[in-house]
Amino acid sequence: MTSADETPVRVGIFGLLGAGNLGNDGSLEAVLGYLRTEHPDAVVDAMCGGPDVVTSRYGIPATRLNWYRGEYRTASSAGRIAAKGLGKLVDVVRTAAWVRRHDVVIVPGTGVLETTLPLRPWGFPYSLFLLCASGRLSRTKVALVSVGGSAIGSRATRTLVRWSARLAAYRSFRGAVSRDAIRAMGVDTSGDETYPDLTFSLPTPQADPPSDPTSDPRGPVCVGVMAFHGGNDERARAEEIHRRYLDGTTGFVRALAEAGRPVRLVVGDELDVPVATAILDAVDSPLVTVATTLSLADLMTEMAAAQSVVAARYHNLVCALKVGTPTIALSYSSKSDELMAQMGLGTYCHPAREIDADRLLDQFHELEGRSAELRRTLTERNVVVARQVERQFAALTTALFPTPDQAQAPTHDQDHALRETP
Repeated sequence: MTSADETPVRVGIFGLLGAGNLGNDGSLEAVLGYLRTEHPDAVVDAMCGGPDVVTSRYGIPATRLNWYRGEYRTASSAGRIAAKGLGKLVDVVRTAAWVRRHDVVIVPGTGVLETTLPLRPWGFPYSLFLLCASGRLSRTKVALVSVGGSAIGSRATRTLVRWSARLAAYRSFRGAVSRDAIRAMGVDTSGDETYPDLTFSLPTPQADPPSDPTSDPRGPVCVGVMAFHGGNDERARAEEIHRRYLDGTTGFVRALAEAGRPVRLVVGDELDVPVATAILDAVDSPLVTVATTLSLADLMTEMAAAQSVVAARYHNLVCALKVGTPTIALSYSSKSDELMAQMGLGTYCHPAREIDADRLLDQFHELEGRSAELRRTLTERNVVVARQVERQFAALTTALFPTPDQAQAPTHDQDHALRETP
């Protein structure tokens, strides 16, 4: 608690939040829950992609991440190109001014240091670099909390990501794969810890357990779909990759419907809606429906009611595993493989780039044959994961909100994380 003569800590939250991605917003929700529980006197606001959504949904003031409103649309005219270029210069001043108003800025989870999906260097990587550089110059602590990272082929993007990581006052990663990728770029991560994804700290919705598939083989199946076009270094093959993913997923859903299984299609981003619609139209069965999901809580509710889940988008997997539903990952990066292994389902990964509907069905039937066993495994793993996320928040308090005694005598790990010289 803050005493009457103390100034409340000013905390900023930064990221592509409120912009239609449920996983990003779930990470924001997790950090807000932590702050409201452990640091209720903190004054919190955000700099984000969808400020109106963040303010209305989460009740905190928010400002736009970018001055130019068309930042994430392709600039197709000279005027728009000029406006986008001007926006880059304006954002230097805007970001620095915003950062200076805070004692701490938190980047909550998500894959901010990765390019497993298409990403231009002068988009979010540039914004993140401005944040971390502004924090270092103004002595505002910038914390990258349980973030994802990956190997990056683009030199410009890799440079921006590397310097963002170096300039941050605190770093933790949502897995060893992410930490190793950033270390391979030349960042000293020896003092950085790994923790599970922040969204594992969110409440788990209560739901009636579905029927045992051995006694009722026609229970509902939840299929998480994704606007998947490959990674950042696969732009030349993007349409081919998307077509293979869509055809394979459609074939799998059609086979389930023909076998009499109800299928619920769910999305994790607004970009996924056309994919769900395309599958729905192609299969044309009353057994296939599309769920309305506006939050990770909605996703978890759908997946808790399912007998099994097959999903691609990372936070769809997190939701399915968190509610304890046996799951197959349509894996598009090593982060999915790592998550599945951590939760005891490492053998149930299928490549999103090369979906084979027949082989996927075989994996699916094997998964359902082990349903009771896998549910017990997930229950056990979720207890462990919840404790690990609690330790992440405890470590964050120590690093960012130290008591006077801690501030005067930092530990070796705190000193390394908070004082690394780029």
